Amino acid sequence: MKIGFLFPGQGSQSVGMGKDLYEEYEEVRKVYDKVRELTGIDIAKISFEGSEEELNQTKNTQLAILTMSLAILTVLKKNHIKAEVEAGLSLGEYVALIHSGAMSQEEGIKLVQKRGQYMQELVPEGEWLMSAIMGMTEEQVQEVCQKVTKGFVVPANFNTTGQIVISGEKEAVEEAKIIAEEMGAKKVRVLKTAGPFHTEKLKLASEQLRKELEKITFQDFQIPVIKNLDGKVYKKEDDKKEILAKHIICPVRFLESLQTMLEMGVDTFIEIGPGKTLSGFVKRLDQEQEVQILNINDVKSLENVISLQQENKV
Repeated sequence: MKIGFLFPGQGSQSVGMGKDLYEEYEEVRKVYDKVRELTGIDIAKISFEGSEEELNQTKNTQLAILTMSLAILTVLKKNHIKAEVEAGLSLGEYVALIHSGAMSQEEGIKLVQKRGQYMQELVPEGEWLMSAIMGMTEEQVQEVCQKVTKGFVVPANFNTTGQIVISGEKEAVEEAKIIAEEMGAKKVRVLKTAGPFHTEKLKLASEQLRKELEKITFQDFQIPVIKNLDGKVYKKEDDKKEILAKHIICPVRFLESLQTMLEMGVDTFIEIGPGKTLSGFVKRLDQEQEVQILNINDVKSLENVISLQQENKV
């Protein structure tokens, strides 16, 4: 059995996420307390009691998802549940980097706080939108974006087989939806995000993040991590600061990341954090290999994984 951890990104959040875990586990409360201490933000209150509008602000969303994922990991560690490789979608890559030992928890939390602020505040004027297109190939989605006449829109996330996210100006994304449906897309769904993420429009945010990355001391990886940029495992010699600065202006190659995990022999995927988005991506993969797919987003699902581990099924 080979376990791979998956960490979700922005868009998987919902008000109340993590509340039962916070109430059940002292280890979880300690993580939330540490994030509040380091950032000055009561992310527990925003996650559990805040409005949807407040939680969906990028500066809050990223910190909330990061905190919940890190908190769950502390309980898994106590129960000796480990991964042999990890990958995260966009923001989720930071959870993987922290958990792998590549950056300290303290530096990682502060960095994600800055990342969220920059991605919210350093966005060009205008209305922005991201939508997921289902049932089209990469080439077809590229063609859809090229046919748009009303503004800027490009592919941003290559999530899984037959699901690609586009990002850009609201009017352009809405036109792309019409074109995609005319070309045979099965479905086009608007995402809960607030900017033209993973496009050149976040160049200023990328430059500011690069300055913050200069302050980070990267360590050796204790667990292999697959990077979004190309779907390959980080190498020791990789320029991690450059990769993470590019991360927010380049497309996410998550389909390739999942394929790399399969090639490495992963047969048990555990998604850690709010929602079940990444579990869905694994299910949609075009592959013959049988895999076990689990997710942890509340007390019940966490206890299920612990129980399976005790039965030697994880």
